[in-house]
Amino acid sequence: MSELTHLDEQGRANMVDVGGKAVTKRTAKARSIVYLPEAVLTQLVDGDIQTKKGSVFQTAIIAGIMAAKKTGELIPLCHPLGMDNCNIDIQLNEQSEVVIECTASITAKTGIEMEVLTGASVAALTIYDMCKALSHDIVIKETKLIEKTGGKRDFKRD
Repeated sequence: MSELTHLDEQGRANMVDVGGKAVTKRTAKARSIVYLPEAVLTQLVDGDIQTKKGSVFQTAIIAGIMAAKKTGELIPLCHPLGMDNCNIDIQLNEQSEVVIECTASITAKTGIEMEVLTGASVAALTIYDMCKALSHDIVIKETKLIEKTGGKRDFKRD
């Protein structure tokens, strides 16, 4: 059980004590991919979808940033953090999928991986919510950590 940082020696859930850690600059990036069926893609104009609820991608960006800021309230053992920066970028790839990337940085004793994963996930859920009237065939395909820096070890994948 010692490898799982959120469990104590008796296997009980606990918050990681970061009191002895050094304050360092930490960054992270997460990506969510959303498949949009043709019924939704036909509504795409000038890089965004306009619905009765408003601009889909702009709303998703705001929702993702708001969610990243509230990660410590949503995930029980996450530390509440005041991020230095958070950004969400939304693009269409060659397969007509929506690629959402959430990046964030902080100077702190703990990293911000959960914040970027939460931000990307909520942005994807917002796209689903705003477009579900057009089709229920929307699929949130994946959400994954792309990179992190500044903690015990850096991490990067393509």
